[in-house]
Amino acid sequence: MKNIGSIITCLILGLILFLLCFDYNQMKYPNELYNVYLDGNYLGTIESKENLENYIDEKASHLINAKEITTTYCENDKTLEQIIIDENLQDAKEIKYYDKDDKKCMDVTIVDGEQIEKIYTPNGLNIEKVLTYNGEINSVEDIYSKIVNIKSFTVQGYQFTSREEDKEKYFYVIDKSVFEEAVKQLINTYVGEDEYKAYLDGTQIKIETVGSTIENVYIKEDITVKEIQIPLDEKIYTESNDLAQFLLYGDDPVTKTYIVKEGQMINDIAMENEISKQEFLISNPKYRDENSLIAVGTEVLIKQTNPQLKVVVEKFVVEDKVNSYKTVYQYDDEKLQGYTELVQEGEDGLERISQKQQIINGLISFVEPVSKETLKNSVDEVIIKGDKVIPNVGDLSNWAWPSESGWVISDDYQWRIHPITGVRQFHNAIDIAGTGYNSNVYAANNGTVITKIAYHYSYGNYLVVNHNNGYYTLYAHMSKFADGIEVGTTVARGQVIGYVGTTGYATGPHIHYEVWKDCLRCHISPWSLYK
Repeated sequence: MKNIGSIITCLILGLILFLLCFDYNQMKYPNELYNVYLDGNYLGTIESKENLENYIDEKASHLINAKEITTTYCENDKTLEQIIIDENLQDAKEIKYYDKDDKKCMDVTIVDGEQIEKIYTPNGLNIEKVLTYNGEINSVEDIYSKIVNIKSFTVQGYQFTSREEDKEKYFYVIDKSVFEEAVKQLINTYVGEDEYKAYLDGTQIKIETVGSTIENVYIKEDITVKEIQIPLDEKIYTESNDLAQFLLYGDDPVTKTYIVKEGQMINDIAMENEISKQEFLISNPKYRDENSLIAVGTEVLIKQTNPQLKVVVEKFVVEDKVNSYKTVYQYDDEKLQGYTELVQEGEDGLERISQKQQIINGLISFVEPVSKETLKNSVDEVIIKGDKVIPNVGDLSNWAWPSESGWVISDDYQWRIHPITGVRQFHNAIDIAGTGYNSNVYAANNGTVITKIAYHYSYGNYLVVNHNNGYYTLYAHMSKFADGIEVGTTVARGQVIGYVGTTGYATGPHIHYEVWKDCLRCHISPWSLYK
């Protein structure tokens, strides 16, 4: 019996030792697994990182810029089943069957887009290698189903970022050259392909007498690029032409066709359709400038631009400009009011004006005068008028130009995108630039100052003159007012009332010149005074 007891004891001890050794070996060799996290949230544990990545690439949609398209099919000489086979609609997202006009029909919804070669895991997905004794493992199918309901998968590409002050815009492309070529097309639109090429090649024609040369061309925003995995739900550009159109017009631009009416010039068409002359010429490149003739009945394209980047062109410009003669009134208090005598006929002069101009997206934003050479002196027209006092009633037949000579129109009386606010609106004035900071601002006619505002957020320093003949004029952005100009002051035609500045919403020194007729803020084109 003792032997049997000893044998039993040995067996028990051996079994215990075996179990201990088995547990020891288990403790000695942990499992090599992978924990999966999405944006810091634990999704599960898998055996192979590579298997999950391959499964995602195999199962996920390989379409970028995907969109749903629904098409209706009805039985005719083919059954709906045969149509599905012939049109290869077996993988349609949705098919709805119904009866219509005694026919069997179906609406088929497919997902259309551009096919991409490889798909990657979402941004924020981390797969971390772990050594664990925990045997609970998830399948890649299970992890995939969790991911697909939370976040978009990605494709390898590039993110271009434009920054201006505190504003950022993002552009996604598969290849860097797509963005670079699109920006080149945008520049060509605003600069002109031949002019831009000559600038790059250094083959611009030298200015001998008059003309212009481009000194610099650049994008105003800071542009950076980095290679990233782009989520599939972003707009991703694969063609430079598509991106160039977006950079010029933005998303869903207002677009329509228009039939030219009798007597209409490009300016008339632009005004009627709330676009600028420049926008018309961009969308209708067959017309060279705003004076091009268009036949009645011609169909033209109306398309509002919404530039996503700012193309800056810096030019040196030399022009010969007519210096229109001034009409000087001499008042004879010995003669009755209404007496008029021409003492000296006026004669226009000629000046050669040199300027540096900064142009942003086709609109002059800043003008710096460089030099002014008199080629021919102007001769004042001198008229004697009988009156014992300066009348406060403007002469409807003779309006003075409000600036010194050498001026340029930096923005016209037209529809435009505001250069500062970026809002499309009608510019109910003309902007007169090019005469330099602190150059004179003249009253357009006799009248009474009815408004003098030292500062307005948009107009800056501005005056309003009532000419007491149904007309009012407004002069804005002045650096300061002339001495003695107050509300109630009677001013004479051609009298200095202030000085050119940049106060308020102004990209450079200029006069914002408005004309009202018959009531306050009843705007008309300032050009109508000078016909």
